[in-house]
Amino acid sequence: MAVFVLVHPAWFGGWCWRDVVPKLRAAGHEVSTPTLTGLGEREHLLNRDVTLNTHVDDVVKSILFDDLHDITLVGNSSGGTVITAVADRIPDRVATIVYLDAFVPGDGESTLGLIATDRSEALIAVAAAEGDGWLVPRWAPMPWDTIVRDIWRVTDDVKADWVLSRLRPTPLAHLTDPVRLENADGLKARRVYIRCPAGMPAPFDRWAAEAKSSPDWTYRELPGSHIPFATQPKELAELLLEVRD
Repeated sequence: MAVFVLVHPAWFGGWCWRDVVPKLRAAGHEVSTPTLTGLGEREHLLNRDVTLNTHVDDVVKSILFDDLHDITLVGNSSGGTVITAVADRIPDRVATIVYLDAFVPGDGESTLGLIATDRSEALIAVAAAEGDGWLVPRWAPMPWDTIVRDIWRVTDDVKADWVLSRLRPTPLAHLTDPVRLENADGLKARRVYIRCPAGMPAPFDRWAAEAKSSPDWTYRELPGSHIPFATQPKELAELLLEVRD
């Protein structure tokens, strides 16, 4: 039996893995989908003091209190930043780290620092104009409906409405806080990169190329959108089972 811990990205919540979880459990595995503070069903806990470290603590404490070991730790998009810090904090608990079209920061790097300057400036501008300087209400300065349907390619109306109704503003610090790594030498986990080539091209092609060319990585592709838990849950579950073995 494997233990999967699935970490969602900014704006989402543990709810986003809804259609992936049953397939992993049907294969006999344990699955945890923690929701980061201030998002999803924990939106009532949102406040100015929520940081990236808060979100790392959310996942770490969920793992420790549930006494999970030999974990396959999965993060999508900015969830990659979170799982990088989680694996550094509790390296003895993590067997495999899966970056699902995700950011892979090094020590001292932040999610926002890994994207193009014009893109990061646009997010900060949205936060300043609509989030009182500390909240990012959406992924881009355009309506969520356009982002979900046209950029993230959630073309099924029922599924799109499901996603749209649950997205929530994310603390800017989730994106701007740097990762601090202290146990890089102690991390023995396998590293897997899953690229969704039909999704957003940058900056994820960078890590895909590195994973392809490095013997220290396992590389796979999942043709489809940047958020395959919504658009291709069956295929995603099958791939997670494959890379875990």
